[in-house]
Parts: sequence; structure tokens; C-alpha cells
Amino acid sequence: MRAIIPLAGKGTRLRPHTLTIPKPLIRIGGRPVMSYILDDLKELGIEEVVFVVGYLREEVEAYISREYPGFTSHYVVQEVQDGTAGAVALAEPWADEDLLILFVDTLFEADLSLIRTLPTGWSGIIWAKEVEDYQRFGVIVTDQDGAMTRIVEKPTEPVSKLANIGLYYIRDSALLFQGIRHVLSVPPGPSGEFFLTDAFQYMVDRGAKIRTAPVGGWYDCGKVETLLETNHHLLLTTRGGIDPGATLERCEIVGPVRVEAGARLVNVALGPNVTVERGVHIRDSAIRDSIVGQGSVVRGCHLHDSIVGKESRLDGVTGRVNLGAFSELQGDHGTTPNLES
Repeated sequence: MRAIIPLAGKGTRLRPHTLTIPKPLIRIGGRPVMSYILDDLKELGIEEVVFVVGYLREEVEAYISREYPGFTSHYVVQEVQDGTAGAVALAEPWADEDLLILFVDTLFEADLSLIRTLPTGWSGIIWAKEVEDYQRFGVIVTDQDGAMTRIVEKPTEPVSKLANIGLYYIRDSALLFQGIRHVLSVPPGPSGEFFLTDAFQYMVDRGAKIRTAPVGGWYDCGKVETLLETNHHLLLTTRGGIDPGATLERCEIVGPVRVEAGARLVNVALGPNVTVERGVHIRDSAIRDSIVGQGSVVRGCHLHDSIVGKESRLDGVTGRVNLGAFSELQGDHGTTPNLES
């Protein structure tokens, strides 16, 4: 089995961070988003991955080569951002086996071992999450056996509450790429994009049975607000804690938080839901619901719902900020928190 991971997008919803960092390498819970998915593939025993790259591809490829040398990695460049079908189409030269297709906009809690037990006669699996706000998503309509019959984008009527999360297993890869070629042969929709889900519809219309499977959790990493929400989830579950190599003096901590080695905090009210990465210095400040990137210095600040890029400097800032790497921001000094009262 091989995995296909499209990574070519510019991540415009995460600017300014993605001006210098490719979206898959944006850090959450102290690690790049991509790493959580690649670890899942290792655990599943997948050894060969096709990465569809584009924007800042050199950084993506260097990270994969350095951190995941055990993968047999293939890279193909998506020169034109023409949608998910266009991205996956580029992986066809390596697609002569079963395929797992994953997107790195989200983290998920899914039982990927289902691909080992899928009965004969099924062509694949689409994982889905039941949601109440179904109008925001592409939803999967199923028959009585749980097989996909169609996918409806942002329905106005409650035809289904099973949201498509962008995680797919395809056993019949030949029919998939036949469907992709068909999708690419007709004019795109109003957005100018070709959608992979239309290729799945092509498969179903020709008799393929694609099973829907539930996920326990589905966490968006595609924009600032949801990135912070997903950071909160990770701190609550697997990524919280204070490293013994961190220094904390006269601090009040409200968990969950993550404080990495080399961080130094003096007279700080921290938390809840804050990741402080390695080498960060924070003094005379209060911070909640935020991520503070590696090597940043924060003094006399009251921050909430903020992302501070690595190696940034903040002094006397109050409120919400969204700063890319190597930024500087000077504000009016507010009252520093009195942690000894």
C-alpha cells in the first residue's frame, strides 16, 4: 500500500505564518502538523509515500528527508493549483497498489486498521464525522449498508450530517484514476478547481462500493482560530506538560499547558491552553489560549487567542495578536500581573 499526501497549497488562511513556513510545517502542540499524520502512517506500516508538493517545497522535502528517512518518498510538483483531483492525478505513476489519500488540513482520530479488514467486494473507505452544522461541509449520503451514494457540497437541506473529512482508502486505484481523468476532461466548477470527490462519484456510478467509516475526532488546522482550538485538544490529550528543562519563577499555571525545555518564565500567569516552545523567554505577562513560537521574547504583555511566530519580540502588548516569525511589536505597557497577592 502507498499513501498520497497533497501538500502544494499556499495556506493563505494561515497568513502571515505561511508567508515563510509551508502549511504542513506550521507547529501545533510543539510539532509540525504533518508529523502527526506521518506518525500514523508509520504505525500502520506504510513505507512508501507520494508527496504532491509546490509552495516552499524545498522546506517540506528537507523536513521529510531529515525526520522520516524510513519512508520511500516520491515528490511530484503541482505547478497549477487546480484542486484535489488535479493534485492526486499527479501521483498516478506510483499508484499501482492500494492507496491511502490524506490531507494535512486536519488531524483525526480514525481507525485506519479498517483497511486491513475491508471485505472483498468493497472498493474503498471514506471516513466521515457526524456534525450538526452540515451546511458548512460536503456531506456523504449513504444507503442502508453504509455505502456512499453521493456527496453533496454545503447542502441547504439535511440530506446527511456525515461530513467528508478528507481521509480516503481506495482499493480499486485503476477505477479511481479513470474517474480522475474523466473529472479533468470536463470544465471545472465556478472556483476553477477539479474535485477528487467527483472521481469518487464516478466510481460509485459505475458500481463501486465505497464504505463510510466514523472518526472519533476531527480537528481543523487550516486557519488561526481552529488551529488554536486543535492546540487545546492536543494539550488536553497527548501534548501537555512542563518539561523539566524549563525554568519557572513566581508563575501561576492553569492547565492544560505545554512548556518546552529551555523556556524561561518569570512572574507569568500562564494558561489555560498555551504552548510555549523551546527557548522562549516570558516575563511579567499573562497569556492564555495561545501558541508562542521558538525563541520568542515576551515582556509585560497580556495576550489571549494569539499566535506568536518564532524568534519574535513583544513588549507591552495587550489583546490578541497574530504575528509571523521574526516579528517585533511594541505596545503601551499595561499593569503587570501581581502573582504574589
